[in-house]
Amino acid sequence: MPMKRRLTNSRFSLRPIAIRMAATTVLFSLLVASADAASSPRRVMVRDITSIEGVRDNLLVGYGLVVGLTGTGDTQQTLFTVQTLTNAMQKMGVLISPSMVVVKNVAAVFVTAKLPPFARPGVTLDVTVSSVGDARSLVGGVLLMSALHGPDGQVYAEAQGPLVMGGYLAGNGANGKMVNATTVGVIPNGGIVERYTAVDLSAFKTVALLLRNPDFTTAGVIANAINAEFRKPIAAALDSRRVNVDVADASASSVPELIARIQNLPVTVETPAKIVVNERTGTIVMGGDVTLSPVSVIHGNLSIQVTTRYDVSQPLFPGTMAPGGGNGRGAGAGAEAGTVSGGQTVVVPETTVNVNDQPAQSLRLDEGANVEELVSGLHAIGATARDVVAILQAIKAEGGMQAELEVQ
Repeated sequence: MPMKRRLTNSRFSLRPIAIRMAATTVLFSLLVASADAASSPRRVMVRDITSIEGVRDNLLVGYGLVVGLTGTGDTQQTLFTVQTLTNAMQKMGVLISPSMVVVKNVAAVFVTAKLPPFARPGVTLDVTVSSVGDARSLVGGVLLMSALHGPDGQVYAEAQGPLVMGGYLAGNGANGKMVNATTVGVIPNGGIVERYTAVDLSAFKTVALLLRNPDFTTAGVIANAINAEFRKPIAAALDSRRVNVDVADASASSVPELIARIQNLPVTVETPAKIVVNERTGTIVMGGDVTLSPVSVIHGNLSIQVTTRYDVSQPLFPGTMAPGGGNGRGAGAGAEAGTVSGGQTVVVPETTVNVNDQPAQSLRLDEGANVEELVSGLHAIGATARDVVAILQAIKAEGGMQAELEVQ
């Protein structure tokens, strides 16, 4: 008869718990605290919730080379790096064939930056450098002068300088270790503005305030605050995002002075009833104004555990010595003891399935229940953050939640 030997046990769960109860308790506590703080109207400055139309950043992008790497640059298969290096050398008066270029210490990169409003020639910018080839690391590299273009194709800045990295790469292959990203770096003040892009505020006949979070109530509050400050109707809310201010009626000495006076006005902002859910991370953020209609929640856990045990089965041949003594010529127990394993070893899996269906937990919420009661109740019945996501979606579909539910 075959002889079996247990090798190992391998277990896996069909429904793993992604967030443990202790972490869930901390998360729920933070949500309740933030919800209580947001339940009352907030008093903020106009500058914190609006921006000025026409006064904004502009995106810049360029292409260049990072040199001085220690063998971690692009490989010969990255043809555009070879071509770029060849063209750069030709501009320096050095004529070489692309077949002779070795680029292991060079990497092709994209250079990006933001051009702030009212930027004038000579203003410095922070630039970000990102590898576009197969370079393993940009640590220790220096960006050669690269032109940064705007959406219209014009050159607005030039960038150059050594990279500051937030990670490192040590070793090679299976014995290497990488911490954070090594193919993206930053050059503080590495860009210099070369083109005048400042907006002429003196030509503004109307100052348009754009709300970062569109809301008709907030737009009306801002317009009323401006009119009360200047004691005349110079502002009007056009829609949920835009508030126009007439420059001529304001009788201000300059447009910058008018904008500064408006931005320093305090206004009261009502927080909308909204719940933001991120299903990928199990994060839930709920406003304090969220209210619930009478609703009952029944929550249960069904877990299935599959245990696989691998046994080794070896055929036994009579008449030979086996561990335990005997010569294999006796009868009964002696004959069994006198056998020895031989032939081909076979691994036989033995699988056991255990199903654990826990009793359902129930939660009852009365009319006007708030976020704290909901979170405390869900925590009491053992719901994790990911469970709460599904429960909130079900409550919203049933019509028991008087708030906007945004699922990211």
